[in-house]
Amino acid sequence: MSITAADVNKLRQMTGAGMMDCKKALTETNGDFEAAVDFLRKKGAKVSAARADRDAKEGAVIAKTSSDNKLGVIIQLTCETDFVAKNEDFVAFANQIADLALTNKCANVDALKAITIDGLPLSEKLIEQVGKIGEKIDVINYVIMEGDNIVPYIHGANRLGVLVALNNAANDANFVAGKDVAMQIAAMNPIALDKDGVDASIVEREIQIGKEQAAAEGKPEAMLEKIAQGKLSKFYKENTLLNQEFVKDSSKTIAQMLDGVEKGLTVTAFKRVALG
Repeated sequence: MSITAADVNKLRQMTGAGMMDCKKALTETNGDFEAAVDFLRKKGAKVSAARADRDAKEGAVIAKTSSDNKLGVIIQLTCETDFVAKNEDFVAFANQIADLALTNKCANVDALKAITIDGLPLSEKLIEQVGKIGEKIDVINYVIMEGDNIVPYIHGANRLGVLVALNNAANDANFVAGKDVAMQIAAMNPIALDKDGVDASIVEREIQIGKEQAAAEGKPEAMLEKIAQGKLSKFYKENTLLNQEFVKDSSKTIAQMLDGVEKGLTVTAFKRVALG
């Protein structure tokens, strides 16, 4: 039978074996994919059969910035087991991908996967690594951020990465403050920068919940809206970054802490990427 390029690519995706090896295996087995996998194994090829069906919930999250702190990226490279996620070569590969993303200023995951490593596009390099490591791996999340002063943070052995963009030029005090904010984001997982960034559907839901809670408590109908708005204000304080209490000093909000470091200092954007 005729073996197509699509057939060869499918077997490569399944096994991580080389293109010519896959073509030969399919030719020798008349296009039978299961038999082709066995053929490759018998020939000593490093095969990662059926990896496409495996869960890849472990991995490494890398957050990095350019030397001038005006460009930042986060990449999430996934694998199947904690054992591989902690492997030095795997983490080094994740860092290499992040460096490539920074150097090439890749706009999205597709652009990143088109960048070459050792003569191969990252998309093919990932397949090659599947064969070497024996687990399904992939870049499933990619963030790029530009700004005046971006601070990166990695938490928990590469399990979570944060980028924080500040509005003022980089200096030692601002970097420390930015790192504190990044740690806050890692711990408290705010949904938006401030109340203006909260999706209208979330606001509507919180108001409705507030009204129903108040009604269940026997509050009069005329008071329900006011009570719900009060609960919404509390929601903003707990879930929007600039309004949250600063974890290291609960007497201040994040906005107040930053303004105390440098007048007018604030966060203009943030991103948080975590495994799982």
